[in-house]
Amino acid sequence: MKALLRIFTLLRVLVRHRLDVPLLRQTIPFALRLAIWLMPWRHLVPVRGSEPQRVKDALIDLGPVFVKFGQLLATRRDLLADEWVEPLASLLDKVPPFSGQAAQVIIEEAIGQPVAEAFKEFELTPLASASVAQVHAARLSSGEAVVVKVIRPGIKRVMYRDIRLMRALARLLNTWVPDFRRLRANDVINEFEKTLYDELDLQREAANASQLERNFTGSELLYIPQTYWQYTNRKVLVQERIFGLPVNDIAAIEAAGIDRKELARVGVEIFFTQVFRDSFFHADMHPGNIFVNPATPSQPQYMAVDFGIVGSLTHEDQAYLARILLAFFERDYHQIAQLHVDCGWLPADTPVREFESAIRAVSEPIFARPLAEISFAQVLLGLFQTARRFNMQVQPQLVLLQKTMLNIEGLGRQLYPQLDLWQTAQPILRQWYKAQVSPKQVVRQLRDSWPDMAQQLPQLPGLLHKALEQQAQPRELGDIKSEKPRQNSLLPFALLAAGLFTMPLNWLWLWQHAPLNSLLIIVALFWLWRGNR
Repeated sequence: MKALLRIFTLLRVLVRHRLDVPLLRQTIPFALRLAIWLMPWRHLVPVRGSEPQRVKDALIDLGPVFVKFGQLLATRRDLLADEWVEPLASLLDKVPPFSGQAAQVIIEEAIGQPVAEAFKEFELTPLASASVAQVHAARLSSGEAVVVKVIRPGIKRVMYRDIRLMRALARLLNTWVPDFRRLRANDVINEFEKTLYDELDLQREAANASQLERNFTGSELLYIPQTYWQYTNRKVLVQERIFGLPVNDIAAIEAAGIDRKELARVGVEIFFTQVFRDSFFHADMHPGNIFVNPATPSQPQYMAVDFGIVGSLTHEDQAYLARILLAFFERDYHQIAQLHVDCGWLPADTPVREFESAIRAVSEPIFARPLAEISFAQVLLGLFQTARRFNMQVQPQLVLLQKTMLNIEGLGRQLYPQLDLWQTAQPILRQWYKAQVSPKQVVRQLRDSWPDMAQQLPQLPGLLHKALEQQAQPRELGDIKSEKPRQNSLLPFALLAAGLFTMPLNWLWLWQHAPLNSLLIIVALFWLWRGNR
């Protein structure tokens, strides 16, 4: 019965906002088209506003889960036309707060003690309320000012119900509207579900905050509030309360004497440091989650909150992304195309020359503008949209990266419109990439891999013997013709044998008198080990 009532609510919202109009423009079955034409609301309910605005209003009417879904869609610029992005991006979690007494009950059940014992003060009126949780101001019995984030009661059940409804709608639209399939609604809903359920776990959010705090230990660029773990679990999060200036309050920032140009530059540096140095970045950096410390006007410092959504890149993704961005601003389109294939974002059989030509057609108009006006996020968007035509699969980590880059870019240019993001980011990218290919980094990687290599060493003589036997066995002519050319020769096996049998005898002497030879042996061992994994 509840499911039927929810479906009736959905139909009422669709009728109220006349979302049948865009449906009739699609290629749909004749019976469905006729049924829509005969519905009485077509003559009773007028069409008001643009389609994107009507969809935005419909999502608001359907509740917080659909609002969050619209926010996610706004980040998928590879799927939506430009006129749809701004209305969806302006969606806000305007959810009425639940009672402070209900919050107290949840807190006491979660931490196992009365609120009056855990907190010296606790404000029943929330500071802020969103679709997943709300935040109350409090003070610990030891005197520290804190905020208490509490999961909204019953939200998990509501999410489960609405996500099921979304999947049912997606199945119907995929069946009725062939053009709808290009939006890959099932993939988007899966991504949305994972993000939503991650936000339901406040202990996970606290762990994300702790990781970011460790990453910026000793840095004056970014301040992360302290987490009080003794009061934190899946349903309740207690953190230090910060008193910063909203990053989009330009008047307050100027009144505090903070250099807006330097503040914008620091924001870009923080973003690229998180992405390339740490491979762990705050992926929800909209103005409501970012503040500026008024106590340090001479050295601008950001203060971040709400760590429910974070992103991470593999080392390979980091390297390829840095090289792609550097190659783009050097207009090396062939390298960009080849990198997309090399890193596995595109199928191995992609025609690289055709992809290069498509990238050139998209990129050259961008360089017609001054370098300071070129948007990093739009560059990535153009590259990914072009790659989609060549069957690039959705990369969730890159979607989060693009969304965060849009936020950072928007904030930076709001603070200082003349900000040249390329001039700010280029030295960071070049320095990071240079460090990755330095001999020092290679030695560090070998050192870090040594425990795994040591575990493999006892198996190497047997593997070497087996490999040499296979090499020595005569093969039929047909087998030789059908076999692909072998990439590896006997050279690594020979180096391995030399290193393996001489190492116990003269390793210390070799390391003291000929460290280069020792390093070559280690490289050979590592080479073979990597090839056998």
